Amino acid sequence: MDKRFLCCGILLAAGQGKRFDPSGRQHKLLQVLPSGQNVVSASARNLQQVFPRSWAVLADQSSTIQSSLQALNFPTYFCADAALGMAHSLRTGIEQLPVDADAFVIALADMPFVSVQTLMAIRDSLAKGTDIVVPVYLGQRGNPVGFSRKHLPDLHSLHGDRGARQLLQTQSVTEIEVDDPGILQDIDRPEDLSIDNEC
Repeated sequence: MDKRFLCCGILLAAGQGKRFDPSGRQHKLLQVLPSGQNVVSASARNLQQVFPRSWAVLADQSSTIQSSLQALNFPTYFCADAALGMAHSLRTGIEQLPVDADAFVIALADMPFVSVQTLMAIRDSLAKGTDIVVPVYLGQRGNPVGFSRKHLPDLHSLHGDRGARQLLQTQSVTEIEVDDPGILQDIDRPEDLSIDNEC
């Protein structure tokens, strides 16, 4: 009998959020949503519901972001090179994968409106044997993105601030249609906090 399929969740939360507040005084991941949760907690809760084995990558070991995640029993790891680009945070995240992980989903902490149903659809597609899975809403690709473990070497070789985008442009990708505008909604400006699943 086949072993149980294990898909993990990786939450990238090491960005500086300078577009949200160039002064750096207000971190976008700590802003409160209409639901009453802050941005990073909402993103983590959604991921945790579908992927019990999930963790976040942070840039600062003493951050309030870490405290928010600890309150959810959501593990955190730190990337000393986070300022060099998203690829560095991504590598830190995949380095924590257990050896028996079959696949993983890379989610962004500033995208709290992604639905649990979308995360489940990505997981289920990976469980059926797809190698890279991207959700699509009204013809536009969004996040998060799922990968089978066969792409670990490719992801380890990435550099700079493009993250996994390079891989999506060069490898075969399975697109799944979802009724979820949240896959396109990130928190870049204060007015984005009130979008709450409306386009």
